Amino acid sequence: MTSVAVVDHGAGNLVSIAQGLERAGAAVTVTGTPDGLAGVDGVVLPGVGTTGAAMRRLTAAGLVQPLRAWDGPLLGICVGLQLFFEHSEEDGTDALGLMPGRVTRLEGAPLLPHIGWNDVSFMSDPLFAGIPEEATFYFVHSFAVVPEDAGAIIARTEYGESFVAGARSSNRVGVQFHPERSGPAGLRMLANFVTACGEAANAT
Repeated sequence: MTSVAVVDHGAGNLVSIAQGLERAGAAVTVTGTPDGLAGVDGVVLPGVGTTGAAMRRLTAAGLVQPLRAWDGPLLGICVGLQLFFEHSEEDGTDALGLMPGRVTRLEGAPLLPHIGWNDVSFMSDPLFAGIPEEATFYFVHSFAVVPEDAGAIIARTEYGESFVAGARSSNRVGVQFHPERSGPAGLRMLANFVTACGEAANAT
């Protein structure tokens, strides 16, 4: 069975995420320690709140370097995606630096935070396999990522302005929305990630 660790740094919808992964056939471990990443096939980095608070919790738990060193499938959700990048303007925080780029405020948004369901335009990516184009996803945020490499962008959304809703660099992939709150389309996305974890494990 494919094993997935969900990182518990004190801010994330852990139960819903774990249940979604388990429905896809994964054996899920929720962990707040580096040892919890050992021997698993994939890792999910969730997050709500601010990048600064999340980085402080990851640092206190000793998880920053293990996450930077992790080269297997890694899924970032909401603030988890923002943590992939180098710097957040939200609170002047340096993040994990897994992907070049920054996190900026949605200046063109009519109202912040952006809360609710929204359309997402997908690029071709295995994370979105089998998800209909008309699917909508649930967002709660005021900031979004700006990758330096436009080729890293795999999804975009409109809310007062166009912003990045998904990004990928090799095995590291993340989305700004919450798949665990996004009904069948979100569950399918989590299942696609579990499939990718199993394929990566079988390839080693």
